[in-house]
Amino acid sequence: MNIPIYDGSPTYTDNALPFRFYTSSADFQSDCVKVAEFVAIRLGYPLVDVELQSGSMFTAFEEAITTYGNELYSYLVRDNLLSLEGFEVQDFFFNETIISPNFEPIIRISEQYGSEAGTGGNVTWYTGSIALTSSIQDYDLKEWASNEGITGDIELKRVFYQEPIPASARYLSPYDGWGFGGAVAAGITGLGGFGGGTGFLMMPLSYDMQVIQAIEMNEQVRLSNYSFEVHNNVLRLFPIPGPFGRSTDEGVGNVWFEYIKSNDRISGSVMPAASLVSNASNVPYTNPNYTLINSIGRQWIFEYTLALCKEILGYVRGKYSTIPIPNADITLNQSDLLTAATNEKTSLLEKLRSYFDETSRSALLARRAEEKENMDKELDGVPTFIYVG
Repeated sequence: MNIPIYDGSPTYTDNALPFRFYTSSADFQSDCVKVAEFVAIRLGYPLVDVELQSGSMFTAFEEAITTYGNELYSYLVRDNLLSLEGFEVQDFFFNETIISPNFEPIIRISEQYGSEAGTGGNVTWYTGSIALTSSIQDYDLKEWASNEGITGDIELKRVFYQEPIPASARYLSPYDGWGFGGAVAAGITGLGGFGGGTGFLMMPLSYDMQVIQAIEMNEQVRLSNYSFEVHNNVLRLFPIPGPFGRSTDEGVGNVWFEYIKSNDRISGSVMPAASLVSNASNVPYTNPNYTLINSIGRQWIFEYTLALCKEILGYVRGKYSTIPIPNADITLNQSDLLTAATNEKTSLLEKLRSYFDETSRSALLARRAEEKENMDKELDGVPTFIYVG
């Protein structure tokens, strides 16, 4: 079978391309022919035969464009994945989209800290209570959870054994009478214009804070100190519960608490994302629009196409190491072509990645900061005029 090789007259046809990613672009159709001519001349045509067809060159051109797009969008995904994670895809593509950083993923990452601090987060806090028994100090939370039908471990987050009422809520308005506490704190209710909010005397806020601290510390140190400890799922209360005015020794009240289910930490951190961006593999980028690639990108594509064609030609010529001719043998340059193709492809990829790194958001911000610093130094040398009016 006599298969024709490159004849110097490439003709564009869609059928010559395996994927047909860019066939709708008039620029691509035009450049296919030009790239084939460029590659053939660089490989020695017409002085030597080039054992390729124009379709092989078109295919290498298509692969080079796709490789350029993959490198570009891989870089963009790496630069923006934190801002894109959780984005709802639904046939939306980022190819011609400007992406600004946002705090939503960062806040989602920090929700775990809010869960532990009790200020939000992605773990539900539940409430529960245990009926206290006179003279019983220790209460088994694991047993309580089993009786409540709770499976798995629980973790106690807060116990309401000491009445959580601040001093500022127990002594009326901070504006009447003598500042914080007013007449009630002074024991002069309704006399001399102090009580009932009739004698306003605004004190510094620092004074109120000192009074609050003094009152609450007084109750903690001088009065009964209600407290608790939790060790190995056992809640120990201080002081030991007693009747204190109750008619019987049983039923001296309840202790209320807030808790979380330990497994919720895991389940709360997992979000189904069938139609959302969840990783680098499903960020919605498609192959680039060849028409929009500028001259810098196209030149890289032309050179990468040449490297691919050298590789293809090297494999073709490697089928026979020599070709016999009358009175001699011709040695083919398969090794040279494959070595050159490998080196050129590696160099072009490294150059492209370095260029993308230099245009990353962090690199551009660093360059802008350096420019500002240099500008400030230059402006420091400008004479400052003193005007006397």
